[in-house]
Amino acid sequence: MWRIQQEIPKATALATAEFATLRLRLLKVAARVIESTTRIRVAFASACPDAALFQSIATALRPAPT
Repeated sequence: MWRIQQEIPKATALATAEFATLRLRLLKVAARVIESTTRIRVAFASACPDAALFQSIATALRPAPT
């Protein structure tokens, strides 16, 4: 949770949110997870207000290429 909180862009409303709020808004999201051999895709509902924020956090947490 600390790492997720650090990767949230400072310009968003969740930048100063508490852990309980982050848990509700980012981790308890209904999404479809599609696994293939080389990648994992997450499909959000079209009405999900935090989909872009989740994408930016996931990109920031991606491991460096080897």
